[in-house]
Amino acid sequence: MTPVLNYDAASLSPIALFLAADWVVKIVMIGLLAASVWTWTIIVALSLKIGRTRRGMKRFEAEFWRAEDVDAFHKREADNRLPSARVLAAGVAEWRRSTAAGGIDKAGTRERLATTMGASTAAEIDALSDRLNVLATVGSVAPFVGLFGTVWGIMRSFGGIAAAQNTSLAVVAPGIAEALFATAIGLFAAIPAVIAYNRFSHGINRIEASLGRFADGFHAMLSRQLDGSR
Repeated sequence: MTPVLNYDAASLSPIALFLAADWVVKIVMIGLLAASVWTWTIIVALSLKIGRTRRGMKRFEAEFWRAEDVDAFHKREADNRLPSARVLAAGVAEWRRSTAAGGIDKAGTRERLATTMGASTAAEIDALSDRLNVLATVGSVAPFVGLFGTVWGIMRSFGGIAAAQNTSLAVVAPGIAEALFATAIGLFAAIPAVIAYNRFSHGINRIEASLGRFADGFHAMLSRQLDGSR
């Protein structure tokens, strides 16, 4: 009859597994837990930032297209830090520089306006995407770091088995559990990072598309004004 092995649940708790682990595995676990905390900090911060930016841009652009005087609207929103406001400011600044002289180069003005607002759009998207590289790094590296801790822990367990000259499950299980716990922490850090990265990338792509439409619409407005000038 096969004996039934009863393990103490407390000895396999996360804290007990951490305390019983080798110092190398402990360093791996601490690093992964720190990466997980950092990841969740970025997730919360980016969630708030992207949501606030999208709502603000929607309000700003709706008010802009309803405004009858672009210059008055621009002055009123001069301190606004929204991406749409910055693109508007870049376009207005280039418009004033290009039309300050007596003779206006219409083709050159249109090209400079498009280039300036395109560069401003790219700069705003880069600023929004600043922390995505951290999520991508954690999502791709954390499982392998956890696997390294697991491999190291299993090697240590095999050494203990050889020293004890006992291959029973009661001897093997605790060491293997310590090792596998490192992989579990790696996945705990990586899975939210990957999901958040994909979600935030989609949200930032939508913001970029909205900014592009706004810049194109403003460019068309200024282009019509150029057509009416001499």
